[in-house]
Order: sequence, then structure tokens, then C-alpha cells
Amino acid sequence: MFSRRIFLRNGALAVVGTGMLPAFLTRAAYSAAQTAVGNKRLVVIFQRGAADGLNIVVPHGEPAYYAMRPSINIPRDAVIDLDGFFGLHPAMSAFQPLWAQRHLAIVHAAGSPDPSRSHFDAQDFMESGTPGIKATEDGWLNRVLHSLPSAADKSAFRAIGLGPSLPRILAGPERAVAVNNISEFGVGGRNPNTTPVSNTFESMYANSVDSVLHGSAQETFEAVKMLKAADPAKYKPVAGADYPKGRFADSLKQLCQLIKANLGVQVAFADIGGWDHHVNEGSTQGQIANVLREFSQSLGAFWTDLGDLAADTVVVTMSEFGRTARENGNRGTDHGHANVMFVIGGPVKGGKLYGRWPGLDHSQLYEGRDLAVTTDFRRVLGEAVERHLGNSALNQVFPGFDNQVEKFLGYM
Repeated sequence: MFSRRIFLRNGALAVVGTGMLPAFLTRAAYSAAQTAVGNKRLVVIFQRGAADGLNIVVPHGEPAYYAMRPSINIPRDAVIDLDGFFGLHPAMSAFQPLWAQRHLAIVHAAGSPDPSRSHFDAQDFMESGTPGIKATEDGWLNRVLHSLPSAADKSAFRAIGLGPSLPRILAGPERAVAVNNISEFGVGGRNPNTTPVSNTFESMYANSVDSVLHGSAQETFEAVKMLKAADPAKYKPVAGADYPKGRFADSLKQLCQLIKANLGVQVAFADIGGWDHHVNEGSTQGQIANVLREFSQSLGAFWTDLGDLAADTVVVTMSEFGRTARENGNRGTDHGHANVMFVIGGPVKGGKLYGRWPGLDHSQLYEGRDLAVTTDFRRVLGEAVERHLGNSALNQVFPGFDNQVEKFLGYM
């Protein structure tokens, strides 16, 4: 049904036909050029609650989609068409410029191979990076930092979680901070209760026997004082960066401010809830439309606000699992399997859809009810970690997962 011919172009893969690639070629979603790490940064966004990927990136060319969703489907004439087969939900118009500028890539039918439909377990597996293994103590984004070659490793703001406490994904031995309110700069570690930096930042490192670490902490504290002196509450985004109201937008606006303050941010994490739509999910209007509007407008504003810094920034989105292919009796959807991931960034080979579309025929569904996973989420994340951040130790970042198999293609 789909054309899967591929061509080499400047060392990267270009797609013809529907823009679909076999799952083992998803590395082409990123630029083939691999330069020094420098000030490159990775931002990970978690859509908590299991987002409905089929109503986010709509397979409007798949007849079965409309047959299985008689009341919550996105009509063909309302879809923002991408390639003649897939299109965006109309509430995601903020992503249109990113797609047109080729800074947005989409990986459909992506997710975790673990069959769990438990929010708690599935989120834990995606944040630990070890699906099916509950004993993993640290998060994969913390492990990224462990072997990452960069001068930024002396910055206390190297890794940031936007929220009142450090998220699971950043748990581990590498230093990370939780920033809930930039005006207070709350710092959170393993303890979910955070403390304002202004009171304790210096004391945290006062007795350190590592003079390099101590010096770095002192320098960062001075940077915080400088930032506070500039009155961060009055921060003005650049023209055109219109953040909507809401916690998620506030988080991204604060992250942008921290990046612009040159505090050495390399990895950051933010999340947005409100995706668990068992009842009255809605179609072009309603619950899913509202959260998609907030989600896309916030990310669009963040991208615009970054300005030139967007060239060295990659944003990857994920959700614990997708929703059932069929709507339920309450005009909603239940816990499913595969989902969709967005990759936004300066070095991204965007304007294309990646991954292998498994189809929605009953024989093609996972367990006869869900979109099947054809691209492991770790393959998408691993591409960002290796080719953007420059950390090739993927066997340490995602232990037990072979994320190196594409090297025979010669793009590394």
C-alpha cells in the first residue's frame, strides 16, 4: 500500500511516497551531520495519561480509522494534511510552521514493547528506559549525563526537571535540579520536598572535598543571583512567542529563560497531564482538542522564544502508551499500546513521517484492539542521545537494548 523507497541525500535519508520508513531506519529523523557537543541540549516532554496518538496524528487515509471511531474521529476536511495519508489534529495548527520549515519530524506507531496498560508501570518503564524491569533505580536521562563529554558537566544546572520535585527520568548519581518557580529556584533531589536555592545552595556544597565541584557551585550560585537581580518575574519572551496560560507553558517559558541565561543547561524534562480520555474524548472540539492546543501552542512558543538557540536544541515527546483503536461506549478510548512521538529541533530532518505504519485492520492490531508498536521508543531517544548530544554509550543509557544495529548503514 505504501511506497518505501528511500534515497541518500547528503548522507541522510529522504523519503518518497507516504514518507514512511521501516522502523530500523528511524535514525534518519535526525541530521546525518554529527558535530561537537558544544552547547547542544535535549528537552524531553512527557504526555502523562496516555495520549491518543490516532487522534493526534490522524491516519485519515485509513478507512478503518473512521469505521472504528464513528463519534470521535477527526473528519478528513478538518485534518491538517501532512502527506495525503496522515494529518494533524486541527487544534495543532501551531505545529504547521515547524513542519513547513522541516524542524518537525513525526514517528508514528512508536512506544514501549512492554504490554502493561498500567499508567504507573508504563511511565516508570519509559522514564527508567528499561521496559519490563522494575528494579532499575536511575532514569535514562540521568544515565545520559554519566558518559556525556561536555564542559557543561560542572554546572549545577546541567540537568533540569521542571516541577516541584525531581522526576523519575532524572533520578540517579548525576547532579540534577528541580525548578518549580524560577523566581524561587527550588532545588529538588531524591527528596520530593524542595528548598529555595537562595537559602541553601551555598551550604549544599560548603563542605565539599572536591574543590572543582565547590568552585562550580559557587559560580552557579553567582549566576543565580545575577538572574534574580534581573527580576525574572518580568521576563519578556521574544516577539511572536505567545505562550498560552497553564503550567506546561509556564514550565517551558522558564526553561527558555534558564537556557538564555547561559547556565549550562544540557538536558531538561517537563510534563503535561490531561490525556486519559476514557469518557467524552471529543473530536475537533472537547477534551483532546483543549489539551492539544495547550501542548502545541506551548511548544511552538518555546521554539520561537529560543531564537538562534533553537539551532542547537532538540525536543522529543513521548507518552506511556496510546489508546484503543476503537472508541468505547462512553465516546472515549481505553488504554492501548503504540503511540506517536514528535521530534522538534534545528538539526532534525523534519517535514517527514518516520516509522512503519502497521495498519488498523483487525488482523494488524496488537491483541486485536490496539495500534501495534513498530518503533521502540528507545530507538528514537537513542538517536537524539547519540547524534545530537554525542553520547555513543547507548548500551549504558538503555541497558539490554541493542540500539547500535543501524551502524552497518554507514551513517555514524
